[in-house]
Amino acid sequence: MNKIKCIIVDDEDPARALLKNYVEKIDYLQLEASCESPIEAFNVLNRQSIDLLFLDIQMPEMKGTDFLASLNPKPLVVFTTAYSEYAIDSYELEAVDYLLKPIRFERFLKAVQKVNKLLEIKKGIAKETLTVKSGYDLHKVNLDDILYIEGMKEYVAFHTSQGRIVGLYSLKSLEEILPAKHFIRVHRSYIVQKKYVKSLSGKVVKIDSVEIPVGESYLEEVRQKLFC
Repeated sequence: MNKIKCIIVDDEDPARALLKNYVEKIDYLQLEASCESPIEAFNVLNRQSIDLLFLDIQMPEMKGTDFLASLNPKPLVVFTTAYSEYAIDSYELEAVDYLLKPIRFERFLKAVQKVNKLLEIKKGIAKETLTVKSGYDLHKVNLDDILYIEGMKEYVAFHTSQGRIVGLYSLKSLEEILPAKHFIRVHRSYIVQKKYVKSLSGKVVKIDSVEIPVGESYLEEVRQKLFC
């Protein structure tokens, strides 16, 4: 297994020490640096490729949210903070998770597992395929074969030209990593492949004989990107 290269960014020594201890417990994490400030972390990111940031928010030189917004490209990020009020900001910045201090190891592990799953999906997408775990089975799905994806609470159903596969994923994570030139979110419960959409009638798009609802907040973007 390829290790996930990560750095810790926190101005407090005890917080860095705790996260370092947690990272060392997980064999597929590789700690590349433990930084006291965003400036120090920025220099690390300039020198090498990093997969994951464990990023504090309230720091003297610069807030973690401002630091993340300045990065391009952005690594995956798990915020580690004592302040709950930044949760909405973290969502807008597409953080993988948001851990409140004091951080328990079980909660840390859950966040890392999310990161690992996202990176696995990204590797597959780079090859124009997606490996979907369904129960005990693994299915290799060509992106081109996906008609639409349906959210079902903590699961999603991949509706493909070969049939339906259900896996333990979230629509939000898939929306972030599926290529936007091919896929578009049309509803809080649906992502569709653009080329298979045949019509838009009111607030419904049609793929083959299937009618898929379009959410009010997505309607204008659907018109612009699919029918203009």
